[in-house]
Parts: sequence; C-alpha cells; structure tokens
Amino acid sequence: MQLHLEAEELNLLANVLLERVGSRSTEQGSSGPDRSVQQGPGFFDDLLDKVLARDLRLDADELEAVVDLLTKEKLKLTKGGALLKDAAPKAELQRKLRLLERVLEKVDEACAMV
Repeated sequence: MQLHLEAEELNLLANVLLERVGSRSTEQGSSGPDRSVQQGPGFFDDLLDKVLARDLRLDADELEAVVDLLTKEKLKLTKGGALLKDAAPKAELQRKLRLLERVLEKVDEACAMV
C-alpha cells in the first residue's frame, strides 16, 4: 500500500521510528510481549530506511506496526501534555499531537484498504 504523506508528516514518522530504533537498541535484553520481536530485529530499521527514502509502499504488517507505534507515541504525548504548565511548550506539544493524529489517520486509512 502506498501512503501519501507531506514532508512534515514524513519527518514526524521518521523521528518516531528513529526514537523506536534507538530505544530498541538500548533495550536489547528486555523481556515482555512485543510484536516487533516477532517481526525480526531489523524490522523498524527497514521501516525507517523506507521512510527516509520516501518509499512508503508498505505491506499490511508494516502498516499495523506503524499504527501501533504511532498510537503509543500519541499516548506518550497526551500524558506529557497533561504535565506541562508553561504555555509555549504545551502549544508545541499540541501542534505535534495534531500532526501525529493526522499521520495516524492516514495510516489507519491505508490499513483499512489492504
């Protein structure tokens, strides 16, 4: 399935994937259920490479993984926004959250079409 994301949306997705790849490499020995483990150790690396190359022809598993990842990021941002008191950082977080929701909606639509 080919996604069509704007530059700002692609950058957000790349940043979320980069965060995931970085956190995954520091958690090498962690336990617990994680669907990405079933998909292979380089799964998110490959996804990141595709996003950086602007090649968004993703299969069903990749789309589902992106939905899961973006959903977790949305939850993290929502929780973080509740803790912020200063208006400027809170406004920036809200802007990022709206952008993330837009990307999530597009990926969800692509998932439904597969």
